[in-house]
Amino acid sequence: MISSHALKNRPSYVKKLIGFQDTEPVKIVTGIRRCGKSSLLQLMQQHLLATGVDASQIVAMNFESFAFRDKTAAEIYEAVKQRIVPGRRMYLFFDELQRVPRWEDAVNAFRVEFDCDIYITGSNAYLLSSEYATYLAGRYVEIRMLPLSFREFLAFHGVDLRKRQSALGGFQAVTVAGDIYSVRELFNAYLRFGGMPGLADVGLDLEKARMLLDGIYSTVVMREILSREERRGWQTMDAALLERIVRYLADSIGSPVSVSNIGSTLASAGLLAGRKGTPSAHTVQAYIAALLESYFFYEIKRYDVKGKAYLRTLGKYYIVDPGLQNFLLGERDCDRGHMLENIVYLELLRHGFDVAVGKVRDMEIDFIATTPAGRTYVQVTESMGSVDVRTRELAPLRALSDNYPKIVLTMDEGNRVTEDGIRVENVVDWLLESQ
Repeated sequence: MISSHALKNRPSYVKKLIGFQDTEPVKIVTGIRRCGKSSLLQLMQQHLLATGVDASQIVAMNFESFAFRDKTAAEIYEAVKQRIVPGRRMYLFFDELQRVPRWEDAVNAFRVEFDCDIYITGSNAYLLSSEYATYLAGRYVEIRMLPLSFREFLAFHGVDLRKRQSALGGFQAVTVAGDIYSVRELFNAYLRFGGMPGLADVGLDLEKARMLLDGIYSTVVMREILSREERRGWQTMDAALLERIVRYLADSIGSPVSVSNIGSTLASAGLLAGRKGTPSAHTVQAYIAALLESYFFYEIKRYDVKGKAYLRTLGKYYIVDPGLQNFLLGERDCDRGHMLENIVYLELLRHGFDVAVGKVRDMEIDFIATTPAGRTYVQVTESMGSVDVRTRELAPLRALSDNYPKIVLTMDEGNRVTEDGIRVENVVDWLLESQ
């Protein structure tokens, strides 16, 4: 049931699961492979045991285990049925359940026939675009899981944060051994290695980290996507083209991307040697859709603030983890300003914001972060040191006529407020203070 390996806590995600405990919706945890979904299910099981649920009431199956290889939905149903404790609520945990054909039949039967609380993980969005949505008709809740935030990265690597008692404020980083590090130094490590939880086991060793990231990339892109698309009828998906598109998107993080031009751009750069013809926009779009389904990239639409409408062209793409971008491109080829954008975007997602790129006349706002309670406008830049950069970053925020919060996040030290109420904050402090 629960691994004997010491689990590191992901309190924000555990809190979300606990919030839905013993409610009707099936809880579906989604996210890229190796981001910690299996551990989250185990943490939830630990919570149940600690709060008085008997071990006999918990049924857990991991479909990456050889023990469940080639099991049918009917066999899964029978196996669970045999373990139902009469008169007791059951807690059912199914990890990577999308590997089982027609798994939704079994889950729907559990929900209808037994007194149970169901938790599922899946590593691609196709899980939620199958017949399952029809079966449940809104009776499920999706909890989207990401790799480690910067704060979680520090916790996983044994670093404690303490508020600095000085005029500068901010944080001081202290290891369990009592060593003191600069938070900025540790943030540079986060930019370099990323937040895949497995790094905490191998340590921040570049060679070991690259091996781990290579395994994740190979599994998600080369094996998972290609095999899934083949099962769905795409018999001729080109692995080399898929990899070129991955690297193109990784190199275009934070920049407007025209999907219709990707094929010709790759061809003109000589990156499609050996391939007959230039891939069509339809083909490129299908490959990108597969990458989005696997949570390897996230697409963000542009929103015209004045026209109050989403624009159909030139969206942007962000990668799920900065370590994977470094792995794909090499550290020297990564634009640091766009990497900061990427990290801020993921942090906004962690906090439940709906995020879009803002367009104000001919100017751009990096992020419009929206919740039912309102919105926040966010600009991200490495430094506001020059007059030109400061003018460029503040201009679109100053062009807005509403009173929603406006923030510029930068690596510059210290926080301040402009004369017209725009907050300028250190991005590292913002990441650590956001809960």
